[in-house]
Amino acid sequence: MLNNQKHFRGCLIGGAVGDALGCPVEFLQLEEIKKNYGSDGITELVVGKSGKAEITDDTQMTLFTAEGLLRAATRHSQKGICHIPSVVFNAYHRWLVTQGFQVKGTLENLDGYLIGISNLHEKRGPGDTCLSSLKSGQMGTIDKPINNSKGCGGVMRAAPVGLFCSRQNAFKIGAECGALTHGHPSGYLSAGVLAHMIACIIEGVHLEDAVSDSLAELLKYNGHEECYNLIRKAVELSQNDTEPQSALSTLGEGWVGDEAIAMAIYCALKQKTDFKKALILSVNHKGDSDSTGAITGNILGAYLGLEAIPADWFQQVELAEVLVQVADDLLTGYQDTEEWRNKYPGW
Repeated sequence: MLNNQKHFRGCLIGGAVGDALGCPVEFLQLEEIKKNYGSDGITELVVGKSGKAEITDDTQMTLFTAEGLLRAATRHSQKGICHIPSVVFNAYHRWLVTQGFQVKGTLENLDGYLIGISNLHEKRGPGDTCLSSLKSGQMGTIDKPINNSKGCGGVMRAAPVGLFCSRQNAFKIGAECGALTHGHPSGYLSAGVLAHMIACIIEGVHLEDAVSDSLAELLKYNGHEECYNLIRKAVELSQNDTEPQSALSTLGEGWVGDEAIAMAIYCALKQKTDFKKALILSVNHKGDSDSTGAITGNILGAYLGLEAIPADWFQQVELAEVLVQVADDLLTGYQDTEEWRNKYPGW
């Protein structure tokens, strides 16, 4: 078992670092990235005026996913029953408020920990699908999808599910949380894959076996073909001598869920012992660099632990203290204290 502090922290900090590393080069062609940052592409965090490397909506929504899970734990403790995706859905509405939008209808749970953090009240490129889905007030499900989007907004926020859930239910809960906003199978099943992989890793499963186990779980769901085939291709590419940039190009650009998870899995497998090399590989391509960086960082941060992340990256990334606190709360789980219940109310 890797059920300890450095791997929980590594997962969330690793995701934020990948997010921040990829943010400045999102939308750029590879040639433009090399022109701006050198022949090796972007290799270090870009620190802004605040003195920190800024995260995007990927990390914001990852945090609110974690908050929803933690509040679900409180609700289950108090009521003895809880529908986790519904509580996560409410957490995403709190994120929507931080983006300057009014929540449709009445929402009385604008409280708790994250909504009080001023640095989260920043627009950092929120995805159109996440915004439109949440603004509608309707909760999508696997059986009753809210749209046909397979964008990567479902998978890029799913890592906390793997820290919170066991291997027995991580895929299901991850996919259900993805389906809240993304209705295409590749949009929500990719979230299930990431959640299941993280759960496997935390339980001590080797990286390659975590991928295989996630693929086996993926086969149980309707509409798995697109995601399954691309991840299989990513595994095959990681095992041969295909030039890495060509391999990534073969897998796509990361804008949709199946591409984003496949590209991240490729990078993690290709550089499974070197967090920095894997992150650099994961963001230097044309496409959704912050999301592929974030997912790769989640995977290898969980696998290698916090100590594998360069110390200067840890110190420079925005909201590091918040991410560490949330990771620690996911590790300890529900605490029967007034402080916990004020921090993570059960609704």
